[in-house]
Amino acid sequence: MADAAESTTPVANDYNEHNRTFEIFIKLLKWGTVAVSVVLILMAIFLL
Repeated sequence: MADAAESTTPVANDYNEHNRTFEIFIKLLKWGTVAVSVVLILMAIFLL
């Protein structure tokens, strides 16, 4: 069984992957917010 200290120690290469994943998350969050906003605006125009 691996030591707990070994499994929680970050590896230098993981930071690049973390940054890339965070950038993807931010892009999806941004475009998801834009999409929801567009849907709400269209609903306000056509349903009211």
